[in-house]
Amino acid sequence: MDKRIGAQLYSLRTFLEKPEDLDPTFAKVADIGYKTIQVSGLGPMPYSLIKEKADQHGLEIVCTHMGMDRYIHEIDGVIADHKAMDCKIAGIGAMPGEYREDLDALKKSINHFNKFSEELGKEGITFGYHNHGFEFVKLDGKFIMDYIVENTDISFIVDTYWFAFAGIDPAAYIKKLGKRAIVVHFKDLKALPNNTVTMCEVMEGNLNWDSIIKACEEAGAGYAMVEQDNAPDGDAFASMALSYKNLTTKGFI
Repeated sequence: MDKRIGAQLYSLRTFLEKPEDLDPTFAKVADIGYKTIQVSGLGPMPYSLIKEKADQHGLEIVCTHMGMDRYIHEIDGVIADHKAMDCKIAGIGAMPGEYREDLDALKKSINHFNKFSEELGKEGITFGYHNHGFEFVKLDGKFIMDYIVENTDISFIVDTYWFAFAGIDPAAYIKKLGKRAIVVHFKDLKALPNNTVTMCEVMEGNLNWDSIIKACEEAGAGYAMVEQDNAPDGDAFASMALSYKNLTTKGFI
């Protein structure tokens, strides 16, 4: 696994709504120590500008998230945007409900994924699917995620929190995917006194990070991306800094 720690920019989406937000936000991301980024959740702005500003701050764009409908209807545009950023991993952030409401719908989605992977692959871009918890709903006795894994050859942008949320051992599933786990979202899960759970910074919750990191290394996973959907104390940059600091104690840079 690449030991450079990446920042999933969805975590900082409220600070990346306009083109003029790129410089100050990327400066803060780089100052924390992040080396790579995932482009996701940004406001409307030219992808070429995102690339320009990322380069200026020493941040490598390694992957994205875009909507599934865009892949279906604008695959040429998706390819062009990734080329503009020199980004080699194109991801889907989530599968809308209508694409997984029953087994027939899921089979159509799987066909879409295989087509996306083929079209992107012709241009040297790897397609990756990002999981949440709903992929571990069962259809006809089998997890949605397992249907996808078994009926495609695509890569995955997996999420440690959502595995655990769904009752799945993150380390075990990462090992199952092997090198298909091209990006791993590092995000912790914390149990709360009111008998619920919440997202939190890496190594601040209940997940076994030694096990997860070992699994990533053994599986040959690609990149680690820190994601914090909503900062627990409201300070998104402090949240991202804490996860970064904690991961440096585990051999990441």
